Amino acid sequence: MNIVVINGTPRKYGRTRIAAKHIAERMDAHLVDLSTMNLPMFNGEKDQGDLAEVQLLQKTAMEADAFVWLSPEYHSGMSGALKNALDFLGGDHFRHKPTLLFSVAGGGKGGINSLNQMRTIGRGLYANVIPNQLVLDPHCFIRDEDCLTEDATEKVQFVLDEFQSYLDRYVK
Repeated sequence: MNIVVINGTPRKYGRTRIAAKHIAERMDAHLVDLSTMNLPMFNGEKDQGDLAEVQLLQKTAMEADAFVWLSPEYHSGMSGALKNALDFLGGDHFRHKPTLLFSVAGGGKGGINSLNQMRTIGRGLYANVIPNQLVLDPHCFIRDEDCLTEDATEKVQFVLDEFQSYLDRYVK
C-alpha cells in the first residue's frame, strides 16, 4: 500500500515536520516534505505543469493509495505551502482515497481552523477524509530531541490505528 504523508509546513525545522516524519516512519509511508521542495506559487498557467517539482508531486499523488496531510495553523488557517501544493493537484489525484488530517498548533487556541480548512479542501478534491483528526500542541513535542512525547505518540498511534481500519476496508 502506497501512503503519502504531506508535510505542509515551509519551515525546515518546524514541529509539523517532526510530526510528519514520525507518522511517515510509523506507517512506512512516503514523505512529501514541502519545506524542501521548490514549488512555485500556483497561478493556473499550463506551463507550470512542465516543472520537474510539479511533475514529481503530481506523479507521487497519482500513485498514492491514501494520504496524511499535516499543516501548522497560521493565523487561524492552514499553511499557504500546503494549500499551494494541493492547488497543483486535482480530483483525479485524491478521488475516494482515504485521507487523514493533523494540525500542529502554536498552543492555546489553535488547530481546529486548519483542520476545518483541510477538510473543506479535501471534500473539493473528492478525497475520503476520515472523521478522526488530531491537533498537536507545543507540549506534544520534545524539541531538543526532535520527537513527540510519549503521550502524544500514543494519541497519534490511536488515530493511525483508526486510519488503518479505513485502509483495510477501502484500499484494495
